[in-house]
Amino acid sequence: MILQHFNRYCLYFIPLFLLAACSTNKYAATNKVYKKQAKNFAETIKAAPPLNQAIDSLPVHPLSWVGSVNFGIRKPNFVVLHHTAQDSSAQTLKTFTLTRTQVSSHYVIGRDGKVFQMVNDYLRANHAGVSRWGNDMDLNSSSIGIEIDNNGREPYSDVQIKSLVTVLRALKKRYNIPTANFIGHADIAPGRKNDPRNFPWKKMAEAGFGYWYDDVLVMPPDDFDTVAALRIIGYNVKNLNAAIEAFKIHFVQTDISQVLTPADKLILFNVYKKYL
Repeated sequence: MILQHFNRYCLYFIPLFLLAACSTNKYAATNKVYKKQAKNFAETIKAAPPLNQAIDSLPVHPLSWVGSVNFGIRKPNFVVLHHTAQDSSAQTLKTFTLTRTQVSSHYVIGRDGKVFQMVNDYLRANHAGVSRWGNDMDLNSSSIGIEIDNNGREPYSDVQIKSLVTVLRALKKRYNIPTANFIGHADIAPGRKNDPRNFPWKKMAEAGFGYWYDDVLVMPPDDFDTVAALRIIGYNVKNLNAAIEAFKIHFVQTDISQVLTPADKLILFNVYKKYL
């Protein structure tokens, strides 16, 4: 009888143990690569004088190295939100652990609310691409990227949004990120990206992450400059139609055409004043 119970235990529990072990080690290889790359960056940073930063042909004397005692590491100043445009967290994690994709983000938030951190906050992730917000033309270097597990056509789950707010609250406090600097991928890449689509930006603003327009809107003056207003908010207006579309993806959502309607101008006037 004891032997039968032991055999039954082996039959059912050992496979479960092996499955758990396999699950735990699923990303062992990519974690090893991460550690190796981080170690290489650490070696580069601690080298004194710095490696590969010589300045040749100075007119008087060669470049001299004197290490200052006053310096720090990267402090992110923006958070950029994305939707993954994929069908599962597992699919996104795979995408971000393949060298050939050359894309990543600091965090991925699953439909079930599970949060994955993939890049140290102090390091630069490849999530923003060619982008601009105000005078910042390299959002990869100044921001934290968060990918929300969503294919772009479905609602965001309550537990997912709850996890996102928890992460944003921690990041805002940790790095003193201004309220205005919680933005979307579409905002920084007009015409190239449209995510996160149908995102609850109003709820985010109510929680202190980004701005939203007021319930009561005031008519703008007759000479209201909509182009200047978009620029003041942060949009790149080089392609004005794309900038209008990006603004409407964020603040209008029900209509994302490239034309500002009278109702859109009311919203724009209200929002831009919050950035003054």
